[in-house]
Amino acid sequence: MVKLPLVASAASLAASASVNSTCNVDYIKGFLPSNTTVFYADHYDYNSTFAFPQDLNYGSLTSPHPTTSFTVPKAACYIQANISLPGDTQHSVGIILPDEWNGRFMTVGNGEFAGSIGWAAIIDASWYGFATVSSDLGHEGNNGSFGYHNEAALQNFGWRALHDAVVNTKSVISGYYGQNSSYNYYRGCSAGGKQGFKEVEMFPEDFDGVIAGAPAWWFKRLQLWVVVNTLWNEDTTASSYLDSATLEAVAAEVIAQCDPQDGVVDGILQNPKGCVFRPQTLLCGASINNATCLNGDQIALIDKMHSDWKTENNTFVFPGWMLGTEASWSTTGPDSDFVTYIQYMLQIGSDWTTADWNDDLIALSDSLNPGNATADDFDISPFYNRGGKLIHYHGLADPSIPTGSSYYLYDQISASLVPQGIDLDDFYKFYLIPGMQHCEMTSQDAPWYISGDGQNTALTGTVHGVPGFEDAKHDVVLAMMAWVENGTAPTDIVATRWNNDMPADGVAIQRPLCPYPSQATYVGTGNTSLPENWNCTQV
Repeated sequence: MVKLPLVASAASLAASASVNSTCNVDYIKGFLPSNTTVFYADHYDYNSTFAFPQDLNYGSLTSPHPTTSFTVPKAACYIQANISLPGDTQHSVGIILPDEWNGRFMTVGNGEFAGSIGWAAIIDASWYGFATVSSDLGHEGNNGSFGYHNEAALQNFGWRALHDAVVNTKSVISGYYGQNSSYNYYRGCSAGGKQGFKEVEMFPEDFDGVIAGAPAWWFKRLQLWVVVNTLWNEDTTASSYLDSATLEAVAAEVIAQCDPQDGVVDGILQNPKGCVFRPQTLLCGASINNATCLNGDQIALIDKMHSDWKTENNTFVFPGWMLGTEASWSTTGPDSDFVTYIQYMLQIGSDWTTADWNDDLIALSDSLNPGNATADDFDISPFYNRGGKLIHYHGLADPSIPTGSSYYLYDQISASLVPQGIDLDDFYKFYLIPGMQHCEMTSQDAPWYISGDGQNTALTGTVHGVPGFEDAKHDVVLAMMAWVENGTAPTDIVATRWNNDMPADGVAIQRPLCPYPSQATYVGTGNTSLPENWNCTQV
């Protein structure tokens, strides 16, 4: 079992010896473009409290886990600056420079429409010893209104701001520590996963290792899917309408039918894609007649939700929901934030409402490709050729971004690279996480924690890394470092779930995650909650 030390090297310790005295605005500004505004550069001791200025970080208050103050895990210099971008635009970056620097750099990604610095993510990265950065991508707030009649802002969001943050933070690192970072990494999930793939495609020299979870890579199609599928179940008077109680019953029936098909009855769907599910068992009739039995129209809608989205002429548009996501399907129509993609990023305007939906939006979205945000340049051979490594993961119970989009992405990259004689396994590992929802957590009591981006914030207490398992077998960050720096390619990565999602309460279950297309199968004897009783096999 490979275990990498979370301590600074002798060289980086020497470089860090005098950093306290240089953690100030004037010094930091010298390593950034001349028109940069550095708001603050302040040193924080271990276990002190960092509270970001809310007037500079409005967008952070709209994140999934809004937190305004944090316990500092490692003494470091905390910086926030505005850096100019083309078109009279700018973006705000948060940078953390640890005193005990590990000699490496990690950039983190964003969520949904971004619009905030990911302070929680870079603070977690600093715990490992990384110098680290996050950008708000040039706007504040979590919707698409920033992009209306503003092409520069769209390009900032789509790719430009993140790359600019990488370039400028590398300059700050070099000046502050007196040496360049020895290795450069990226970690992001959701929109952050998309950003990771976009960096791999456009700027293969930026990173040595990229960890991309649940990537929203097909941005121009995904943003339409998250609206249209909720329209199908919006009308509460429709005979097909599925209310929350009915969806819970459908979800329970999915588990009842699919769980035994993977060989172990434990409430976890190891391979939902391989399950044959018949919702007809819930049809109202003589043997079943209750508030949650189904009529034929409801059966048809369930099948539609689980199937690929296609146009009226049977053209594929986007993958449908995976079995095991039903309890999280919308019952109230589209989220207003996602509607703003159509209104403002597609340049239609605020007069557009969901009553105006038609499939012509697909061609419009494809042609505009707002901000060039979609990461669909599948020939990532330049990243492979320069020695880059990529770990891609996705929860099999994701109710926000269909897991099928990651299968599709992997297959498209494979179709591009295999004819070039490239073995994907040499540099690209794809892990499916049974039972995990969007980037984190589970509805199936499944193990899901691998220290992916943002996962620590979903646990109770202040958590960094994988408590009790700080090694490359359990921590995806350390697995990536071992691969990039030692040439030790990851095989299975063990996912963990703690009792009550609280590490202090002890481990509830661990199970290996296997690089696709293999999957974990039970050996037939022993406790199914222990990872040693599972093997990775081709199925």
